[in-house]
Amino acid sequence: MGILNVLQAAAAVAVAARLARGRRRLPPLAAPRTPAPTATARVSVVIPARDEEARLGPCLSAALADPAVTEVIVVDDESRDGTARLAAGLGARVVAGTPPPEGWIGKQWAVQQGIEAAGNEVVVTLDADARPSPGLFGALAAALEEYDLVSVGPRFVCEGVAEQALHASFLTTLVYRFGPIGPSAPPAPHRAVANGQCLAFRRTAMLDADGFARVRGNMADDVALARILAAGGWAVGFLDGGGLLEVDMHDSAGGVWREWGRSLSLRDVTGPGWQAADLGVVWLAQALPVLRLAAGRPTRLDLGLLTVRFLLAGALRGSYARPGPGVLLSPLLDPVAALRLTQATLRPVRHWRGRTYPASTTDVRPGRSLPFQKPGSRSPTSRGSNPYVRATSTATGTATGTDPRR
Repeated sequence: MGILNVLQAAAAVAVAARLARGRRRLPPLAAPRTPAPTATARVSVVIPARDEEARLGPCLSAALADPAVTEVIVVDDESRDGTARLAAGLGARVVAGTPPPEGWIGKQWAVQQGIEAAGNEVVVTLDADARPSPGLFGALAAALEEYDLVSVGPRFVCEGVAEQALHASFLTTLVYRFGPIGPSAPPAPHRAVANGQCLAFRRTAMLDADGFARVRGNMADDVALARILAAGGWAVGFLDGGGLLEVDMHDSAGGVWREWGRSLSLRDVTGPGWQAADLGVVWLAQALPVLRLAAGRPTRLDLGLLTVRFLLAGALRGSYARPGPGVLLSPLLDPVAALRLTQATLRPVRHWRGRTYPASTTDVRPGRSLPFQKPGSRSPTSRGSNPYVRATSTATGTATGTDPRR
C-alpha cells in the first residue's frame, strides 16, 4: 500500500470519528414553550453595520418585533450609504461608530461599542444578513442558563445551482474538520468553533473578560473569541438554530468564493500543525476520491468515501432554506473547495469592506494568551454561574478533556 493510500486511510478514520459524533448531537435550539422570566427575557440586540442599507431591513424588523427584545442597537460603522437613516426610521437606536483604533478590525470595534451602549445584561449580536424568527431571542436567553457564550448555526439562503453547490462543498470542509454542529461534549478549546452571525452572552461577563478586545485583530473573530474564552473556562455552546435563524450571506457563487472563502481556513486562529492536518483531511478524504473517480481509477476506499460524501450531501439539505439540486451536486466541487481552502491558508486576506488590516498579532491558542482576571465569584455549580469560576474545573480536565462547529 502506497504512502498516499495510508494517509488517506488515516484521514478517513478521522472523518468517520467526527461524523460519528452526529449520533449524539444536542437537540436543535427551539423557542421556549412558556415565556421566560422577565429578567431573563430582556435582551439587547447589537447589529454592527457598514454599508448594509440593502440587507438590514428584514433583520431589524424581526428583531424589533420580538417580545423578548427591549432594545435594538445598530452601530453604524462609518457607512457610506443610508444604513443609519434606515435603522433610525425603523425604530432602532443608532450608535455612530468611531473609526477603529490601531490594531482593531472594524467589526470587533463596532460590536464593542454596541455592547458598551447596551442596557440589558443579555446581549445578542447579529449580522445584518441574519433573518431571525420569532422565539430566537428567548431561546438564546434560556440557553445562557447553561452556557456562557452561545452561537448558532443557521439555515442558509442560497439561490442558484452553482452558488448552492459551492456553498455546500465549503460547508462540508467544516464538517470534515470539526464534526457536525451541536456536539454533546465540548471540544478542546483550540478546536472550538462559533458562528459570529449570531452570538449571545452576558454583557458584564464579556466586558470583564475584554472578549472582543482580545480578538481585535483576528479576521476569524468568532472562532477566535470562542477559543480564547473556552481556554479561560467559559462554557461555549455551538447549537443548531436552523429552525429559528436564516442568513442570506451571498448573492452568487462568486460571492461565496470571495467572501466565505477568505475566512474558511481559520488561518489566524489555528496553529501550523492543525492547519496542515485539516488541509490533509480535506484533500485526502474529500477531494481525492472525486479526482480519482474523474480519472477512472477510484480505489475501494475512494468509493466508500464518495458514498459517505453523497450521504452527507443529503443530510446537508436541512441546512438550506430552499435546498435544490446544487446541494446534492456539491461533491463534484470538492476539489475546488480544497483548492480555495489551500489558497486561503497560504495567502490570507487582510482586507474587508474597504479597509486593509495588518497581520494579526493575537495568538488565541490555549496557553499562549494572557490569563483572565477573575471577577467576584458565584457558586460554580449553579446554572448560569460566573464563567470565570468555572475555570477552576479546567485544571481537572472537565472543560478541555473532551472533543467537538461556520
